[in-house]
Amino acid sequence: MVLRALPVVAVVVGAVAGMPTASADNKRLNDGVVANVYTVQHQAGCTNDVKINPKLRLAAQWHTNDVLNNRALDGDIGSDGSTVADRARNAGYAGPVAETVAINPALAISGVELINQWYYRPDYYTIMADCANTDIGVWSESQLDRTVVVAVYGKGDAAPPVNAPGQRPFGQPGAGWPG
Repeated sequence: MVLRALPVVAVVVGAVAGMPTASADNKRLNDGVVANVYTVQHQAGCTNDVKINPKLRLAAQWHTNDVLNNRALDGDIGSDGSTVADRARNAGYAGPVAETVAINPALAISGVELINQWYYRPDYYTIMADCANTDIGVWSESQLDRTVVVAVYGKGDAAPPVNAPGQRPFGQPGAGWPG
């Protein structure tokens, strides 16, 4: 009887082992943060549109991963002593920046929970409602017992765009037609 059950167990284990692993896509949460910041700014009287900046998103990603993996961190300073300005500059952003950080002791955080954390904290509300913050980058990551969301806000990037690896700036030889 045991011998008959063994092949069935092997088939089930083989099927489970071949299943793809799940991975979270936090794009909806990240985009929701941008939409909520837009709403906060417009409630504060702003008339501009906050726009996603890839450089600030990269700075937010670096800090999110740092805070997620270094439990002693609980705010703006990185494990290497870096500030939001350091991370933004290292990502290629040349302009004044600010940051909001949310740490939730759970697998997930809703957009409502997140915006409530930031909205009712005066220093974070001031950052979100600042009409001069025209650029934003948001990143979030989760583990089973911890979710971290970082938003980096910028007041305008004076640096030229960063090209993807292997791309040349527009107008440079080899950048496209006419060559």
